[in-house]
Amino acid sequence: MSMTTHGHAEDAACAVAHGAHEHEHRTGERTLVAVFASPVAGYLLRYGADLGYTGLLLEPDAARAAAASVLGFPVLAEVPSDLDDGTDVVLTDHHRDELGVVLRDALATKARWIGIMGNPRHAGPHVAALTELGVASAGIARVHRPIGLNIGSRTPPEIAIATLAGLLADRNGRPGGLEFLVAGCALTRSSGLNCAIDTVTAAVGAGPMAVGW
Repeated sequence: MSMTTHGHAEDAACAVAHGAHEHEHRTGERTLVAVFASPVAGYLLRYGADLGYTGLLLEPDAARAAAASVLGFPVLAEVPSDLDDGTDVVLTDHHRDELGVVLRDALATKARWIGIMGNPRHAGPHVAALTELGVASAGIARVHRPIGLNIGSRTPPEIAIATLAGLLADRNGRPGGLEFLVAGCALTRSSGLNCAIDTVTAAVGAGPMAVGW
């Protein structure tokens, strides 16, 4: 059986898809801190490991932390002060009383990205919590909400997938929608190649939007 050939030069991603070489995890370069033990946090850590993230669970509550140890990831009680610019921090529960303190401490680190799940139709509780703790508006503005790609996710695994997809899009500087550019031309699944426009956005939406609430 011969391998299918293409009429274009395969890039690295295409070569991986065709099994030309094994995917190389970049563990150590990416760290994912899932905050608060929750079903979404568990899926985030498991799926994130497949994407090359070093996963950490942050759970201030001792009883919940003990129960979450079965996930097999390190469990921390507080935000490490040495988080670097390869770290993404995701708060998976916006109802917790510790929300403000955790965000304040995360903002004091060099973490690359900090976000909290929540319904964009409602005001984020983190704003009042951080304001009360004396965090400046510039710091509060660093907190992403909503987070993830708008794929209509509802279940914990769907929310985790959408969140991780949004993080990857952000890291790679991509819009995260059904939009592809080929030499200045727009390529979509429905209309094919169209050089008359620069971008094509699918009706389902594009860009890192909200999913986790």
